[in-house]
Amino acid sequence: MIWAVAGLSVPSPPPLKSNPLRAFHCYPYRTPKPNKVLYLNLFTVRNMKTEITNLNQLDLGAIYSYSDYLSWRFEELVELIKGRVSKMSPAPSIFHQTVSANILTILKIATKGHSCKVFAAPTDVRLFTKDGQGTELVTVVQPDIFVICDATKLDEKGCMGSPDLIVEIISPSTASKDITIKYELYQETGVGEYWLVFPNEMIVQIFVLQDGVYQRKGVYSEDAQIPVHTLPGLLVKVEEIFER
Repeated sequence: MIWAVAGLSVPSPPPLKSNPLRAFHCYPYRTPKPNKVLYLNLFTVRNMKTEITNLNQLDLGAIYSYSDYLSWRFEELVELIKGRVSKMSPAPSIFHQTVSANILTILKIATKGHSCKVFAAPTDVRLFTKDGQGTELVTVVQPDIFVICDATKLDEKGCMGSPDLIVEIISPSTASKDITIKYELYQETGVGEYWLVFPNEMIVQIFVLQDGVYQRKGVYSEDAQIPVHTLPGLLVKVEEIFER
């Protein structure tokens, strides 16, 4: 058999079985098909993340992303503060929950028909900051109560951006975080008004953001009335907050 290559007549190559260099000859050669199933399995194994089903699987000193946070499958509630895992307190006391319900009810009534909306824990609030190198750090907190007046910040996962008002009800296990870490975080991320509510002492401290810095507007107790800066004209009686 004669093959034509580039206009020349050349003899056909020898039989396949007797030619170890058959891949270099100019005749049809069928390459084997790749094993697609094996390839996909190897790809899946290489890219599969370990499923996190227990809080103890996390490195509490590591920096995590919001997508990491969403992938966790354990029952414990945690917050992510500048990328670091922060454990939340155990179930709060009955009085803590009573105070929370009282404030929520007051604000819900006050905002009926209003553009501002009121939400309570557990609802995720996503805040964004940057470290010294300019790397964006994600924070996911679950304030006891928050008010948001910009509907564009709300989505199915909660609130993306700073609320107008955040209320944290202090318990012994959260006092340090609420008074220092969250105070600084909310100030840095532009939360306009921050309430610290102390059920045991029955007092409320109010901070309002002015020129990027919190100014304490007052400490309210007993028969006092609290002016809500986020909702001008609204006065909240302290006794109604701590009513059992």
